[in-house]
Amino acid sequence: MWLDDQVMRLAARGCRIMRQLRLHIVVPMALLGAGSVAVLASGPPPASGTVVLRAARMFDGTSERLREDAVIVVRGGKIVSVGGNPEIPAGADIVDLGDATLLPGFIDAHAHLTLEPDSDYYRKAYNELMRTQSEQAFYAAVNARKTLEGGFTTVRHVGARYFIDVGLRNAIDAGLTPGPHMLTAGNAITARGGSCDQAPFPPERVPPKTVVDGVCSGPGECREAVRSQIKWGASVIKLCVSGGVLSHDPVDVPQLTAEEMKAAIEEAHNWGRKVAAHAHGDTAARMAVEAGVDSIEHGSFLSEETLSLMKKKGVFLVPTITALDWVSSNAGNYPPNIAEKARVAGAASGAMFRSALRLGVPIALGTDITVRPNDHGKNAMEFVLMVRHGMRPAAALLAGTREAARLLGLERDIGTLETGKTADIVAVAGNPIADIGATGHPVLVMQAGRLVTKRP
Repeated sequence: MWLDDQVMRLAARGCRIMRQLRLHIVVPMALLGAGSVAVLASGPPPASGTVVLRAARMFDGTSERLREDAVIVVRGGKIVSVGGNPEIPAGADIVDLGDATLLPGFIDAHAHLTLEPDSDYYRKAYNELMRTQSEQAFYAAVNARKTLEGGFTTVRHVGARYFIDVGLRNAIDAGLTPGPHMLTAGNAITARGGSCDQAPFPPERVPPKTVVDGVCSGPGECREAVRSQIKWGASVIKLCVSGGVLSHDPVDVPQLTAEEMKAAIEEAHNWGRKVAAHAHGDTAARMAVEAGVDSIEHGSFLSEETLSLMKKKGVFLVPTITALDWVSSNAGNYPPNIAEKARVAGAASGAMFRSALRLGVPIALGTDITVRPNDHGKNAMEFVLMVRHGMRPAAALLAGTREAARLLGLERDIGTLETGKTADIVAVAGNPIADIGATGHPVLVMQAGRLVTKRP
């Protein structure tokens, strides 16, 4: 009995510590019921007092129109009033932004804060191989701060080695370093030799990856790989179902079997995690859609048949135009076999994106940051490129706010400027619908009611 009492005390103490550290705990969907969504971790304590934001106009994310009653009242990290003529409490901090537009905090649904971009393909690979985990964590913290200051208050982090992304998320939530809210995937689930496996280093020098690292063969191992990522903190699961552009494999070949995809996706959904599938090739993407995946990342070679199936099933496209535009325009920076893939994938992705727009496929903004040099914090380039490829500016803004929140399962908390939601707010100079490039130069960033940055 004495031993049982000690065990119970230790367990209770552990629960208190977990709450104090604000670790993400995601409740399985089956327990929450239909229509339930994930909830953001509590993060640092919300700002006290009342802040009133005023501007010339507001894009609240509930539709494509601009509003002129651009007044938002924030208290305790939440939005308590939007628009109209609110009563301003005595002592409120009033921030008048003049000729600016208030918007929901931007969301990047395909981010890699723990990786460092470099124009030299071989130097980038060398850095990733030679840096220790602790050293790379410092780079990741800097990248997180740049991303937040760039107006992106939430990211879905789709893959990082050694769970550095989980550690970064926990540090941000504990208030140890500034950064966006993060949904983290841990290691991507991939086939041996697949696009998310490591480069073909000699095995006697670099040990091959294991199931814990996300490498699996057969439905059973793929289930185990998913469980491993969840055990060590994954709040979303990433599958690599086709080849990649910057890896040493054929870009359009399916790399997981239908049975492996189904097992991994079913296991993730059983644990309340959504699943993102890296897929350039059409066959692999269609297999993932049929297996129940939640989003297709990249999708360079998707056919209209597959895009139509995605629309029917409500599967999101995350086109990552920023990355594909860069690699196709700078193919000479890469080894010959990769350069050719980059040219072909880049050329195909533009036509695919226009087909997705015409067919009405749900689209969420995602950048695949780490491909273009010095791009952390410049995630808003994706807005510009989506418009350049035929998307309406207001629709692009929705893709990076409301629609991305829907994909992440966070639409009850973020993605629009509405009463009761978390006060993640961005302001840009002028009118971003008239000049979508304004999204890249925020004059104010607020996260959970706290002022991150304000520029003159």
